[in-house]
Amino acid sequence: MAVKVMHCALLPFVQTPGLPVSTIDVTLNRSPGGRLELTYRAQGMTPDLCLPEVAGPARADELWRHTCFEVFVQEAGQSGYLEFNFSPSTRWASYRFDDYRKGMVPADTIPELSVVLEPDTLTLTTRLSLPHLADSDWRLALCAVVESVDGTCSYWSVTHPAGKPDFHHPLSFALTLSGG
Repeated sequence: MAVKVMHCALLPFVQTPGLPVSTIDVTLNRSPGGRLELTYRAQGMTPDLCLPEVAGPARADELWRHTCFEVFVQEAGQSGYLEFNFSPSTRWASYRFDDYRKGMVPADTIPELSVVLEPDTLTLTTRLSLPHLADSDWRLALCAVVESVDGTCSYWSVTHPAGKPDFHHPLSFALTLSGG
Protein backbone atom coordinates (compact mmCIF):
# COMPACT_ATOMS: atom_id res chain seq x y z
CA MET A 1 0.00 0.00 0.00
CA ALA A 2 1.29 3.43 -0.88
CA VAL A 3 1.06 6.35 1.48
CA LYS A 4 -2.35 7.98 1.24
CA VAL A 5 -2.59 11.71 1.95
CA MET A 6 -5.74 13.76 2.37
CA HIS A 7 -6.38 17.39 3.34
CA CYS A 8 -9.67 18.70 4.65
CA ALA A 9 -11.23 21.62 6.47
CA LEU A 10 -13.37 21.36 9.57
CA LEU A 11 -16.48 23.52 9.76
CA PRO A 12 -18.17 24.82 12.90
CA PHE A 13 -21.60 23.36 13.67
CA VAL A 14 -22.94 26.89 13.86
CA GLN A 15 -21.11 29.70 12.08
CA THR A 16 -21.25 32.55 14.54
CA PRO A 17 -19.24 35.75 14.77
CA GLY A 18 -16.51 35.84 17.38
CA LEU A 19 -15.31 32.23 17.23
CA PRO A 20 -11.86 31.99 18.87
CA VAL A 21 -10.30 30.45 15.72
CA SER A 22 -11.09 31.23 12.09
CA THR A 23 -10.15 27.90 10.45
CA ILE A 24 -9.17 24.35 11.33
CA ASP A 25 -7.48 22.24 8.67
CA VAL A 26 -6.37 18.63 8.95
CA THR A 27 -3.79 16.69 6.96
CA LEU A 28 -4.01 12.88 7.13
CA ASN A 29 -1.25 10.49 6.12
CA ARG A 30 -2.06 6.78 6.10
CA SER A 31 0.94 4.52 5.57
CA PRO A 32 1.58 0.75 5.51
CA GLY A 33 1.14 -1.26 8.67
CA GLY A 34 -1.95 0.64 9.82
CA ARG A 35 -0.15 3.87 10.69
CA LEU A 36 -2.03 7.15 10.66
CA GLU A 37 -0.55 10.61 11.13
CA LEU A 38 -2.87 13.58 11.61
CA THR A 39 -1.87 17.23 11.68
CA TYR A 40 -4.52 19.66 12.94
CA ARG A 41 -3.94 23.38 12.32
CA ALA A 42 -6.17 25.89 14.09
CA GLN A 43 -5.47 29.30 12.56
CA GLY A 44 -6.61 32.81 13.28
CA MET A 45 -6.52 32.31 17.03
CA THR A 46 -7.84 35.16 19.11
CA PRO A 47 -7.31 35.96 22.80
CA ASP A 48 -10.74 34.37 23.35
CA LEU A 49 -9.35 30.86 22.73
CA CYS A 50 -9.08 28.87 25.96
CA LEU A 51 -6.13 26.47 25.88
CA PRO A 52 -5.28 24.00 28.64
CA GLU A 53 -1.84 24.19 30.22
CA VAL A 54 0.74 21.70 28.97
CA ALA A 55 0.56 18.78 31.38
CA GLY A 56 2.68 16.12 29.72
CA PRO A 57 1.48 13.10 27.75
CA ALA A 58 -0.87 10.82 29.70
CA ARG A 59 -4.30 9.25 29.34
CA ALA A 60 -7.15 11.48 30.57
CA ASP A 61 -10.93 11.32 30.30
CA GLU A 62 -13.40 14.04 29.32
CA LEU A 63 -10.94 15.98 27.18
CA TRP A 64 -13.86 16.84 24.89
CA ARG A 65 -15.18 19.26 27.50
CA HIS A 66 -12.39 21.68 26.53
CA THR A 67 -10.32 22.52 23.47
CA CYS A 68 -9.26 19.24 21.84
CA PHE A 69 -8.95 17.54 18.48
CA GLU A 70 -10.57 14.19 17.72
CA VAL A 71 -10.62 11.39 15.20
CA PHE A 72 -13.01 8.46 14.99
CA VAL A 73 -11.81 5.42 13.02
CA GLN A 74 -14.15 2.69 11.83
CA GLU A 75 -13.33 -0.36 9.76
CA ALA A 76 -15.57 -0.12 6.68
CA GLY A 77 -18.61 -2.38 6.96
CA GLN A 78 -18.36 -2.71 10.75
CA SER A 79 -20.45 -1.09 13.48
CA GLY A 80 -17.67 -0.73 16.06
CA TYR A 81 -15.19 2.14 16.01
CA LEU A 82 -12.33 3.80 17.84
CA GLU A 83 -12.37 7.31 19.29
CA PHE A 84 -9.23 9.35 19.98
CA ASN A 85 -9.08 12.72 21.75
CA PHE A 86 -5.94 14.88 21.65
CA SER A 87 -5.55 17.89 23.91
CA PRO A 88 -3.11 20.76 23.33
CA SER A 89 -1.98 19.93 26.90
CA THR A 90 -0.59 16.69 25.34
CA ARG A 91 -3.11 14.63 27.32
CA TRP A 92 -4.94 12.05 25.21
CA ALA A 93 -7.75 9.49 25.34
CA SER A 94 -8.55 6.38 23.31
CA TYR A 95 -11.76 4.36 23.43
CA ARG A 96 -13.31 1.43 21.62
CA PHE A 97 -17.07 1.24 20.95
CA ASP A 98 -19.07 -1.81 19.83
CA ASP A 99 -21.69 0.31 18.08
CA TYR A 100 -23.09 3.87 18.07
CA ARG A 101 -22.28 5.13 21.60
CA LYS A 102 -22.45 1.55 22.99
CA GLY A 103 -19.90 -0.63 24.73
CA MET A 104 -17.30 2.06 25.44
CA VAL A 105 -14.03 0.73 26.91
CA PRO A 106 -10.51 2.17 26.94
CA ALA A 107 -8.56 1.23 23.81
CA ASP A 108 -4.97 0.00 23.94
CA THR A 109 -3.68 2.43 21.30
CA ILE A 110 -1.36 5.07 22.72
CA PRO A 111 -0.83 8.05 20.41
CA GLU A 112 2.31 10.10 20.02
CA LEU A 113 1.59 13.84 20.25
CA SER A 114 3.44 17.03 19.49
CA VAL A 115 2.10 20.55 19.85
CA VAL A 116 3.46 23.80 18.41
CA LEU A 117 1.97 27.12 19.46
CA GLU A 118 2.71 30.16 17.30
CA PRO A 119 1.26 33.68 17.58
CA ASP A 120 -1.93 32.89 15.64
CA THR A 121 -1.67 29.15 14.93
CA LEU A 122 -1.91 26.01 17.02
CA THR A 123 -0.56 22.87 15.35
CA LEU A 124 -1.11 19.44 16.90
CA THR A 125 0.36 16.36 15.24
CA THR A 126 -0.45 12.84 16.36
CA ARG A 127 0.67 9.42 15.20
CA LEU A 128 -1.43 6.29 15.70
CA SER A 129 -0.53 2.68 15.05
CA LEU A 130 -3.53 0.50 14.17
CA PRO A 131 -1.96 -2.74 12.87
CA HIS A 132 -5.16 -4.75 13.43
CA LEU A 133 -6.83 -2.49 10.82
CA ALA A 134 -3.86 -2.34 8.43
CA ASP A 135 -5.56 -4.06 5.48
CA SER A 136 -9.03 -2.56 5.92
CA ASP A 137 -10.65 0.49 4.42
CA TRP A 138 -11.29 3.10 7.12
CA ARG A 139 -14.20 5.44 7.58
CA LEU A 140 -13.16 8.52 9.53
CA ALA A 141 -14.78 11.36 11.41
CA LEU A 142 -12.45 14.34 12.00
CA CYS A 143 -13.56 16.75 14.69
CA ALA A 144 -12.55 19.44 17.16
CA VAL A 145 -13.97 21.14 20.20
CA VAL A 146 -12.89 24.76 20.63
CA GLU A 147 -13.47 26.40 23.99
CA SER A 148 -13.76 30.14 24.46
CA VAL A 149 -12.48 31.86 27.59
CA ASP A 150 -16.12 32.37 28.65
CA GLY A 151 -16.55 28.57 28.75
CA THR A 152 -18.68 28.17 25.62
CA CYS A 153 -17.60 25.54 23.11
CA SER A 154 -17.87 25.41 19.35
CA TYR A 155 -17.96 22.03 17.62
CA TRP A 156 -16.08 21.52 14.35
CA SER A 157 -16.27 18.61 11.92
CA VAL A 158 -15.96 17.75 8.23
CA THR A 159 -19.75 17.34 8.22
CA HIS A 160 -22.47 17.60 10.84
CA PRO A 161 -25.67 15.56 11.12
CA ALA A 162 -28.87 17.57 11.56
CA GLY A 163 -30.04 18.49 15.03
CA LYS A 164 -27.09 18.87 17.37
CA PRO A 165 -23.33 18.25 17.17
CA ASP A 166 -22.72 14.48 17.39
CA PHE A 167 -19.29 13.27 16.36
CA HIS A 168 -20.33 9.64 17.02
CA HIS A 169 -23.23 9.78 14.55
CA PRO A 170 -22.76 7.47 11.54
CA LEU A 171 -23.12 10.45 9.16
CA SER A 172 -20.05 12.03 10.80
CA PHE A 173 -17.87 9.24 9.36
CA ALA A 174 -17.67 11.14 6.07
CA LEU A 175 -14.14 10.32 4.92
CA THR A 176 -12.75 7.05 3.59
CA LEU A 177 -9.11 6.00 3.43
CA SER A 178 -8.57 2.78 1.51
CA GLY A 179 -6.34 0.07 2.91
CA GLY A 180 -4.28 -2.79 1.58
